[in-house]
Amino acid sequence: MVSLLGLLLVLAIVSLLVGVSDISFLDILSGESNDLKLLTLSRIPRTVALIITGIGISVCGLIMQQMTQNKFVSPTTAGTLDAAELGILGSLIFLPQENIYLKVFFALGITFFASLIFIKIADSIRYRSVIFIPIVGLLFGGIINSITTFFAFQFNIVQDVGAGQDSIGAWMMGDFSGILKGNYEPIFLCLPAVVITYWFANKFTVVGMGQDFAKNLGLNFRAVLNIGLFCVSLTVSSIVVTVGTIPFLGLVIPNIVSLFLGDNLRKTLPYTAIVGACFLLLCDVISRLLIFPFEVPIGMTVGLIGGVLFLILLLRKK
Repeated sequence: MVSLLGLLLVLAIVSLLVGVSDISFLDILSGESNDLKLLTLSRIPRTVALIITGIGISVCGLIMQQMTQNKFVSPTTAGTLDAAELGILGSLIFLPQENIYLKVFFALGITFFASLIFIKIADSIRYRSVIFIPIVGLLFGGIINSITTFFAFQFNIVQDVGAGQDSIGAWMMGDFSGILKGNYEPIFLCLPAVVITYWFANKFTVVGMGQDFAKNLGLNFRAVLNIGLFCVSLTVSSIVVTVGTIPFLGLVIPNIVSLFLGDNLRKTLPYTAIVGACFLLLCDVISRLLIFPFEVPIGMTVGLIGGVLFLILLLRKK
């Protein structure tokens, strides 16, 4: 754990230093105002957002895998990210002038409802094949994404044409380049969900064993299931509204951690959170250096690396 925290600290410092404009800590200490403004207005918010996003999405994947007892379930393969995008589309149509927090809670409602549908589907097919559930989840997400694209086209808000927050295209691909002080604060809504997840860790594991098993142990199956889905929905909605979709992060990180530490949720959850944050920070540094001084959207970088790791995990299971 100490070594992982050290790695996280090193990557965070690198994230603060990498950019078009050079920052010198000596200049900051000597009172250089421009470097200090750049650090406080852009670099620190971006690094904090990266860490919280890595923690939130990784923990969401771990919860979903525990509740479905399937290692290939995550926000990417369960339609959760696509449902959050549909919720954002609804907020742009019905609440165009409202603040970003109302958009988060509107997306939360849509995401929670879609998660309930997926869990219902997964429960009916969980014993057929370990790979069958994520395939159905990808199809489910594809249907939701098609609905989102159709209505976005109808309302002429498909592409990001400069306004950013007024088009669904701004959320289709994860990107931290626009993170500044004052426009990333909704992402902090993830933190209470992570705390609740750790508190209910053992109960989420029992829920994954099935409704009859949970009732035999005196556990309120439906209540605990709804709490888990609410935590996932709140985390995903706040992240997607703030930075866009980050694919495969919640899939590969819990699997990699479980390979080394097993499947005890309470034990692996802190490691999953830290590894997820480190992975996202590393991908962000790579995205900023690939075509420097320009930047590749981090959603593309994580999607490429995560897709390759997902394929390796599939072949390993086979």
